[in-house]
Amino acid sequence: MSQYATRVSREELAQRIAADIPEGSYVNLGIGAPTLIANYLPIDQEIILHTENGLLGMGPAPDPGRIDPDLINAGKQPVTALAGAAYFHHADSFAMMRGGHLDVCVLGAFQVSQTGDLANWSTGAPDAIPAVGGAMDLAIGAKQVFVMTDLLTKTGEPKLVATCTYPLTGVRCVTRVYTDHAIFDIVDDRFMVRETFGSNTLASLSELTGLELH
Repeated sequence: MSQYATRVSREELAQRIAADIPEGSYVNLGIGAPTLIANYLPIDQEIILHTENGLLGMGPAPDPGRIDPDLINAGKQPVTALAGAAYFHHADSFAMMRGGHLDVCVLGAFQVSQTGDLANWSTGAPDAIPAVGGAMDLAIGAKQVFVMTDLLTKTGEPKLVATCTYPLTGVRCVTRVYTDHAIFDIVDDRFMVRETFGSNTLASLSELTGLELH
């Protein structure tokens, strides 16, 4: 099976993740692809978005003609603020992250291990942010850690692994991994296939990752 045969787009995956975030949750969306999730959250539900540079109540991306250059997320992308949004010091933002006040965070990843270890930073990978930043605080502080990533690298290497080889961001912290091929839960040190996309099967995913999946 071609590794590209049944991939969903990042926008489709963001929409799928948005549907899994419970109403009333306080959520942080990591730098990169996870920020797309803000555009698909149900407008009839109260889900409070937090960004580590000091905003609670972040909304979706603005229309092109309505960008406020002073209103950005942690990845320096323009965002909107919903009615009732609050601004605060960077240190207070990290206190929220470290203090267990976030219900969900969604992060990107280079690798996720079958024990739930997360590696999402590197000083050697092309175009990588050369520091762990706030991801370490989010990975340990949030009640649930979702990962949004491609199943394979551009060169076809699996991002789901038995043991991470990149520097770790957090140990045994990942709850669920959303990929362009399937969704995986991590239970009892195993990858459990929760949902497949297109023609992907347990057997084809095992072949792509080289792992024993359940």
